[in-house]
Formats: sequence, structure tokens, C-alpha cells
Amino acid sequence: MTRHSTPATTTAIVPDWRSRAACIGEDPELWFPPGHTGESLRQAEAAKTICRRCDVREACLAWALDNDAWGIWGGTTQAERDAMTRRRRRGRRR
Repeated sequence: MTRHSTPATTTAIVPDWRSRAACIGEDPELWFPPGHTGESLRQAEAAKTICRRCDVREACLAWALDNDAWGIWGGTTQAERDAMTRRRRRGRRR
């Protein structure tokens, strides 16, 4: 008799954090402002406002940091995440 085991961390058992995100149902373009001034800044702030009330914000941010994602993720811009990464690297060198 052959026995097959399934890892306890399969996606069937552990639901994807994205399915619980506050941004579900929102316009995806909101999280990808085209620039860094004027209307784009207002767009980014609107996305961040939604992120602030999100139960999975930390998981979203961790995913973005691990995947070098573009756009607003976990309530942060790519520039903000780049700064986090630089600070983290500097801390490891000490």
C-alpha cells in the first residue's frame, strides 16, 4: 500500500492572505499611481488609507519586500520599501 502525505502548508489548508485584503473590490489602478506629484500623490494616499484599515497589511508588506513589487503594497510606496530595505541591510552589517 502506497501512502501519500500532504504538507500542512498547502494553499488548500492555509488560505491566501490576499483573499482577506481590504483592497478586494477596489479599482486595482489605485495602487499603481503613474507618477510622484499632484494627482498621483493623492491617488497613493487614497490607496494607503485603505491599507491602514487592512487586517493583512503586514503580510502584504512582507510579500512586497520579498518580491520587489511596484506600486502601493502594505500601505507603502516602492520608495518607502526601498528605504526599509536599505535600513535593514545597514543594520545587518553592524
